[in-house]
Amino acid sequence: MKAVLRKLCSPVLRIFESGEGEFDYKSSHRTILIVLGLLCLVIASISLAMTLMTREPAGVIPIMVFLLTGLVCEIVGLLGTDRAVARIWKRN
Repeated sequence: MKAVLRKLCSPVLRIFESGEGEFDYKSSHRTILIVLGLLCLVIASISLAMTLMTREPAGVIPIMVFLLTGLVCEIVGLLGTDRAVARIWKRN
């Protein structure tokens, strides 16, 4: 299952998994990345609810920003290699 998801998300993962040499990785970075992704997805959901209630079209902007940020964090945190996690934190 993980291999199928990695293949599906390969365009995003390829950005963060490229590169050579040493990198500084800590397991806490992966945990923080997953929590950050969840928080961004919660904020996107709340923004969506508020936008639907107020019918304000400008609400689409924060929904997209937080949704995309949350998805990238979750993809890299759950499916990415140690190098990808270190690279998203700019620790390589």
